[in-house]
Amino acid sequence: MRLLVASKNQGKIREIKRISKDRIEILSPIDITLDVDILEDGKTLRDNSLKKALTYFRKANICTIGEDTGLFVKALGGKPGVFSARYGGGGDQSNRYKLLAELKGKKNREAYFETIFALVINERWVEFFEGKINGKITEEEIGDKGFGYDPVFLPLGHKRTFAEMSDAEKNNISHRRIALEKVLDFIEAEQKKIEIFCK
Repeated sequence: MRLLVASKNQGKIREIKRISKDRIEILSPIDITLDVDILEDGKTLRDNSLKKALTYFRKANICTIGEDTGLFVKALGGKPGVFSARYGGGGDQSNRYKLLAELKGKKNREAYFETIFALVINERWVEFFEGKINGKITEEEIGDKGFGYDPVFLPLGHKRTFAEMSDAEKNNISHRRIALEKVLDFIEAEQKKIEIFCK
């Protein structure tokens, strides 16, 4: 069985492939020479994940997962939230720069990452899965691994940011891992039904 990831973000795709290793065959749009542009204009992570998954599913006719992740910071009223990927207007570095600037001088730096996966098996069979991890925002960037907000996010109960962890360490505890494990568990539990549509 194959599962298409509705994303051009190579960092996310690498994570998903590593986490899913030996459980299911993961395809990226590059693997099937598919190029799709999607405007992430949903009001929620759920909206965006569904839009991605349905768009790619309709183009490729392969069972598809769409994913959207947001960083929610308490002192900023939940921002950047659903706008996390385009918060600073110029990529990962500008997103982190804006976040740290807006948090300057604030004592409460509590935050959490939330991931929503939409699994599209066919037009009428869609499932959603959530993963969440609590933590706080550091006062400066620490570490050079990972992507996105990893250098400024310190997971609760840990002494290193995501960007200081190896891929294996991060993938073992991340919000994306939690949500994706739910996807894989569901697929395995419903495998006989799903295989009718996902081959």
